[in-house]
Amino acid sequence: MRPLVLWDVDGTLVDADGLGTRMYEVVFRSMFGRELLAVAPKAGRTDRAIIADTLVLADVPEAPAWVDPFLAALSEHVVSLDGEAGAVVRALPGAAAALAALDGRAYQSVLTGNVRPLAELKLRAAGLGPPLDFDAGAYGDAHEVRAELVGVARRAARAVYRPDFHGPATVLVGDTPLDVAAALATGARAVGVATGSYSPADLADAGAHAVLPDLRDTARVLAAISG
Repeated sequence: MRPLVLWDVDGTLVDADGLGTRMYEVVFRSMFGRELLAVAPKAGRTDRAIIADTLVLADVPEAPAWVDPFLAALSEHVVSLDGEAGAVVRALPGAAAALAALDGRAYQSVLTGNVRPLAELKLRAAGLGPPLDFDAGAYGDAHEVRAELVGVARRAARAVYRPDFHGPATVLVGDTPLDVAAALATGARAVGVATGSYSPADLADAGAHAVLPDLRDTARVLAAISG
């Protein structure tokens, strides 16, 4: 059976040059009429969790009640930006070749902290799309905890492809210890890619089954994913 490979987006497949943070700032200004001065830590976390903590940091009254409206406004703002993100988003070296090499060997989607419209915008702007099946993935509005997205993605992939993708039949590829932790918590295979803020040692210490310095060596990427 072909595995289900779930790719992280930011820091793994693309460098979005802070696009998400800038979009948070625009949405916050439109909703609350003032500037957003600080954003909660983002690496490896979901938009739902980041927004919840950011609204608390910004002293928004009854902050939890504003999370879903903020997520909705963020998705709407992404639609208005369509076609304007290409100047700041770039595919990381080797990403396109890795996706192409896995085509036909694995089912591929994303497991990302981004809301779906933002994930699709970034990947499209970077020239990445097929063979990724966006209907078989999981996105950052589904839950605060990244590990919970694994079950969401498995259910979505099962609806499309039929297999259950239990245990290491699911492979998570990401650049943070939280990506690794999400895989380990759900019995999936964890492949760390040190193209973000964390070193190979950080990802190995987190328990990744395989660690790559980047995605440039396609044969090495395939070996890491297949185990």
